[in-house]
Amino acid sequence: MKILAYILTIFYYPAFFITLLIFHPIQWLMLKLGGYSAHKKSVDYMNLMLMGCLLLLGSRVVFRNRHRLPSDVSLIFVSNHQSMYDISPFGWFMRKHHPKFVSKIELSKGIPSISFNLRHGGSALIDRKDGKQAIGEIMKLARYIEKNNYSAVIYPEGTRSRNGHPKRFSENGLKVLTKFAPSAYVVPVTINNSWKFQQYGKFPCGIGIKMTLDTHEPIAVKTVTFEELFQKVEETVKGGVIIN
Repeated sequence: MKILAYILTIFYYPAFFITLLIFHPIQWLMLKLGGYSAHKKSVDYMNLMLMGCLLLLGSRVVFRNRHRLPSDVSLIFVSNHQSMYDISPFGWFMRKHHPKFVSKIELSKGIPSISFNLRHGGSALIDRKDGKQAIGEIMKLARYIEKNNYSAVIYPEGTRSRNGHPKRFSENGLKVLTKFAPSAYVVPVTINNSWKFQQYGKFPCGIGIKMTLDTHEPIAVKTVTFEELFQKVEETVKGGVIIN
């Protein structure tokens, strides 16, 4: 099985990086010619293509939304984090909600397409060594999604789990988002099996994986205290994690 993983990864990585290289100038052009809407559309299809590349690994992504998500208010998606493969499914499946990510500032440079989108797509770029800067960026993002009825995506574990087991959730980022986007709904999301793409490290990739994203019932920020909200979200997200 691992020998096959080596073979398929040889095809996957070029496809992945070529996709990023192709969409980098496309993003730039769409932003210059069509502004936010055109740029977002290009990012949507980039995310679709990146997910499509996973077919080369014999893998697929399944999105299960059993709850009707409000479309006329801002949303805050709170999810566990297992690998970089978590990102493009959020971007594609949640595209009508205009997802903006809380991301470490290091990713804003040096990565074709991804860095460009993080800098120009409205995401919050935080310096984890500078608490004041991080809070300011998340505050700005919260006000942005509140004003435009967009959504934010935050991974409160702070770093990805390399074996699928969830880490402790940090409350700071979510607290700022809910404080400055008071009309938002918080949507817990559980990701499973994303970590398996890197179960052998960066090379080869895991193959034959069914990665899943499951949304849970939205919670209106105004209806509960932050302590109740945080506890319920953490328990809900972690309760859906399956380790096998």
